[in-house]
Amino acid sequence: MNQIHGTWEPRPAARWEDGFLSGNGRHGALVFGDPNDERVVVTHHTLVRPNGGETARPPRLAAQLPLLQDELLAGELHAAEAFTDGRDLQWVQPFHPAFQVRLRRAAGDEARGYRRSVDFTTGVVAAECEGRRSRVFVSRADDVIVQHITGGDLDIALDPRLPGAPIDLAVGDGTVLTPEGALLTLRVRYPGSETAYTGLTLVVAGGGRTALTPPGVRVTGAEPVLLLSRVLRHTGELDTAPHARALGDLLPETPPATESPDGSHAPPAPDPYTLLLARHTPLHRTAYQRVTLDLAADPAERALPGSELLTHPDSPALLERLFAAGRYHLLSASGLNPPRLTGLWTGDWDTAWSGAFTNDANVNLQTASAAAAGLPEVTAAHASLINRQLDDWAENARTVFGCRGVVAPAHTDGESGLTYHFSREYPLHLWTAGADWLLKPLVDHDETEGTRDPRTAAALAQVALFYEDFLDRLDQDGHLVVVPSYSPENRPANASWGAINAAMDLSAARHALLTAAEYHPEQADRWRALAERLPPHRINADGALAEWAWPGLDDAYDHRHLSHLYGVWPLDEINPYDTPELAAAAHRALELRGAENDSAHGHLHHALVAARLRDGERVAHALGQVLHGDFFHASLMSAHYPHLDVYNADAAHTLPAVIVESLVQSTPDRLVLLPALPTAYPNGRLLGIRTRFGAELDLTWSPHEAIAVIRPTRTHRVELRTSSGARPLDLVAGEDHVLTLGTW
Repeated sequence: MNQIHGTWEPRPAARWEDGFLSGNGRHGALVFGDPNDERVVVTHHTLVRPNGGETARPPRLAAQLPLLQDELLAGELHAAEAFTDGRDLQWVQPFHPAFQVRLRRAAGDEARGYRRSVDFTTGVVAAECEGRRSRVFVSRADDVIVQHITGGDLDIALDPRLPGAPIDLAVGDGTVLTPEGALLTLRVRYPGSETAYTGLTLVVAGGGRTALTPPGVRVTGAEPVLLLSRVLRHTGELDTAPHARALGDLLPETPPATESPDGSHAPPAPDPYTLLLARHTPLHRTAYQRVTLDLAADPAERALPGSELLTHPDSPALLERLFAAGRYHLLSASGLNPPRLTGLWTGDWDTAWSGAFTNDANVNLQTASAAAAGLPEVTAAHASLINRQLDDWAENARTVFGCRGVVAPAHTDGESGLTYHFSREYPLHLWTAGADWLLKPLVDHDETEGTRDPRTAAALAQVALFYEDFLDRLDQDGHLVVVPSYSPENRPANASWGAINAAMDLSAARHALLTAAEYHPEQADRWRALAERLPPHRINADGALAEWAWPGLDDAYDHRHLSHLYGVWPLDEINPYDTPELAAAAHRALELRGAENDSAHGHLHHALVAARLRDGERVAHALGQVLHGDFFHASLMSAHYPHLDVYNADAAHTLPAVIVESLVQSTPDRLVLLPALPTAYPNGRLLGIRTRFGAELDLTWSPHEAIAVIRPTRTHRVELRTSSGARPLDLVAGEDHVLTLGTW
């Protein structure tokens, strides 16, 4: 295993949070336990527990909207607190694990030579000790969890007893012997619901004996044992027979023995595990290897187990491994959906914040590296979630605001895209910027690929239609007013949560209208004219970009979200080159921003904005807060708070984007090299970056020189920005361009 592209531990994982992870964007596998009790927790993106959210609808408030607008514009700064239908806070359906596959062995001598590892290039999680070995991966080709075990007799069972599981789950299990070995089934129905899920594990025993030991089986004398597992969520009863046959169909037919004329025997056919892995690996490895980071780390530190490397927070080897792990986990969590708050994994039914897709910050932060770092699979997963929910977004617009077009919810469980999760303190139903915020990564992808996805074009048109209807109030200067307006998840220091002209809302409306105009030239004049009528951003008395552009609304600086700096990152609306005054005000706002509760996403969002503003010291400080704050488990999956508090994927998945933004930034017409490199990493190579003007880029740097190799796929002139200044750069499709920078 390459020392950068994987991690390992010399001890078993006693906590599920330290378990190594594998996934294909649908199924997930979380591997932990000791050699005599190995556990694989099975997860799936569709597994959410009914809690009332499955039938919840948006509040019918459209008729009350004009009055609220009147009151807010008249200076009644707490008026939005009454803009509700009086419901209690309803969380989206919580994400949960399915069950654990348990492999028990008779207690024997202490396992010698124990080592567990995960290979990021293949997704294989392995554990071995003297005389025993297990390997687990989740196939992208066959959508199945594959386990391969050698050494010793096994008791195998599907165990639904996981922390936090409701005591009134209706659980049924079944075990039958099959020609291959056995089939284990586990059916779980949620309390008070017809919704259920069923797990199936096909046990393929290589010889030996398989005996029923309900609720599982005992396999003796077999070498090896192969397990194939899937889970399906369904309503009512499920006929498991076709699904069991489908698992069996994944096994190769055993060809008859043949003998050549000279009497020699043909080589044996590859074993099922090898064939399954061979089908999976190209799909995973090709995606994972598109982009790599090398920081010229000490080989001795690169060889350390992950838990020990985490005690060296300033080591380039740690950043290398976390970058690689972040790409691996992000890819593994993305398929049917983008990553949840916990990615694709959890070992506990009590997932914080329902393990939701939190749209007002976390989803975009976690997927921020997708376009630049060569993971279109992640963008496709993000697009899949959006496109399945656009009808719900349209209902939000009609029901809450009385408008055409679409409005995105701040939270979703992956099933419903309706806005129903809100409260007085978190009036998320007032958030209108969400559709543009969520579509921005799809626009970045289109720019990178040089195409325009018709689904993205259609969605942008719907966002523009919403603003046509919603933006119907004017200020005293004749500018359009965004009212009500909400800056997730903050409030003015002197007003309530629902306010006027939040900076994020202004940026989103302007960007959505102008981008929709680019995709739809036939309607461009109307939408551009509407965008031009929006007010400018406001600079407050502290010289900072104000979070609310409406006069009299004071900033509340100590907050984890940086929604008001949307114009800096990920938009290109505010930057040091075209809008230096606004960029300076944005930088001042960043200086004044507190860390509030020290959440990982707050620190790394801060770093992303700082990188766009060319502040390498601030990037390094924000990174240092995470690297020094005990945010990473031995699995290299992360926590939401310091000291490993609350399992959460934000830090793990966002960190690669911070590194990329510090080294390379691009727009359709600009390339910025080494804008915010932390001084702790004076040497390195970042290979395979994709730009939004249609080129791949390799960057190598040292204290004395930087070299960029650009491989354009489109002929185009861009502006090159380095520390030495700006100059035009003419690129020709198919012709490599080598830049040598003496100073940067």
